[in-house]
Amino acid sequence: MADVSEATYDLLRAHGLTTIFGNPGSNELPFLAGMPDDFRYILGLHEGAVLAMADGYAQARGGAAFVNLHAAAGTGNAMGALTNSVYSHSPLIITAGQQVRSTIGQEVMLANVDAQSLPKPLVKWSCEPACAQDVPRSISQAIHIANLPAKGPVYVSVPYDDWAQEAPAETKHLLTRVTTTASSLSADQLATLVDALDRAENPVLVLGPEVDAEYANDDAVRLADALGAPVWIAPSPSRCPFPTRHRSFRGVLPAAVQGITDALVGHDLILVAGAPVFRYHQFVPGEYLPDGARLIHLTSDPGEAARAPMGDALVGGVRDALSRLADSVTPGRRPVLPPRPDIPQARTSSERVHPEELFELLRGTAPDDAVYVKESTSTTGAFWSQVDVSRQGSYFFPASGGLGFGLPAAVGAQLANPDRQVIGLIGDGSANYGITALWTAAQYDIPVIIVILKNGTYGALRWFSTVLGSGETPGMDVPGIDFTAIAAGYGVTATAVRTGDDFVRAFKTALGSGKPAVIEVETDLTEP
Repeated sequence: MADVSEATYDLLRAHGLTTIFGNPGSNELPFLAGMPDDFRYILGLHEGAVLAMADGYAQARGGAAFVNLHAAAGTGNAMGALTNSVYSHSPLIITAGQQVRSTIGQEVMLANVDAQSLPKPLVKWSCEPACAQDVPRSISQAIHIANLPAKGPVYVSVPYDDWAQEAPAETKHLLTRVTTTASSLSADQLATLVDALDRAENPVLVLGPEVDAEYANDDAVRLADALGAPVWIAPSPSRCPFPTRHRSFRGVLPAAVQGITDALVGHDLILVAGAPVFRYHQFVPGEYLPDGARLIHLTSDPGEAARAPMGDALVGGVRDALSRLADSVTPGRRPVLPPRPDIPQARTSSERVHPEELFELLRGTAPDDAVYVKESTSTTGAFWSQVDVSRQGSYFFPASGGLGFGLPAAVGAQLANPDRQVIGLIGDGSANYGITALWTAAQYDIPVIIVILKNGTYGALRWFSTVLGSGETPGMDVPGIDFTAIAAGYGVTATAVRTGDDFVRAFKTALGSGKPAVIEVETDLTEP
């Protein structure tokens, strides 16, 4: 008869979860000691980087990732990164070791006190099984909950003496269980929505990260073409759900109430798909909708649907809805939109590399199917002005605004995408939060290219100080960091550049090396 550890590995294998991201402690050793040969363990040097690597891996592969943390301390270290996983709807199955079951009540060293409450309210579901025999079933429940809409992280705490206990015979049923959703628009709902779109004089689409996560970008293009409608990306996007050079593309909506309303003036029907309504950031109050506009919201997340302050919502499969709408609306009712204008000439700098120039150079040098993981928040506007993203799963950004996602997520995304080049575009302020992921890239020979935009300050924070009228405040500058020396210490080849020509040479060398690389670029300070 299999023990709990063997039964759990069988379960993970059945779900394709044979990669484990972690940083172990004593509570985790009994589980890891039984790891089968067909599993691989990806070690990170800090739990925040571990979780962000797993997040990038899960998003890039379009499936779940398994994380193993160390008790309460390791969970606490990971919770900053966990905020991004919540809003990116990343299906992470997070486990943590617990002390021997009979000693938890004594609060012995490394006991995870009230373990299931620790990661709340960030996770969808959390538990510590009531007995060893319930561990496999609890982990099965976690896997299914994480993957059911709306997807998201879950947490299971396991006392380490449970792993050696005998698993119940009924565990075998867990290996073949499948849970799927059957939520789609009814015929009446589809007809009503098609009628609304056909009747609209000037409809507009607003797309969010769920479109890209559900592989529905092509369906969104078909719908935009059929409607002759412009397309915006919802504010603060963590993914790119629409090709940026398509004739319908209008850019990214600002993250403020009045800014969104101003951008959508003149539209009588606003169809929002796969995004919250809306993720505001800057407090610029105003009217939620332009005069005469109706908003309809498509989402798989009941929470997003319920908390929106305006509009009608339909909760169901976003990909299914977009595909059926594209097939059902009446095409040709509106004039064909003109082609997009050429990408504007990038601004340059005499002493450093302007971020627009950097992104222009990347557009001309990087592979067409490159994947960009970005955490340089002060260069958001520069990036979207220069980028040409046309393929599914090509852009990832921290979904909650918490720093530390970008660099490790780029490592995880490259691990999940061995046939595409992943490029991390990381600010020098952001880089320090997840810098230990460079060690993982070096040790596992993960050929990610990390471009660090070095301007010596928290650029987005400086911009916010002007928005808030707070003036000069302490703690906004980060001078004197040599990222080439840090990278070399972790075993990654690194180059520092100050001109566009030097960057291109360094980038081509990195592309040809097949090894992880860091390029530190002195850049001008820009606003988001």
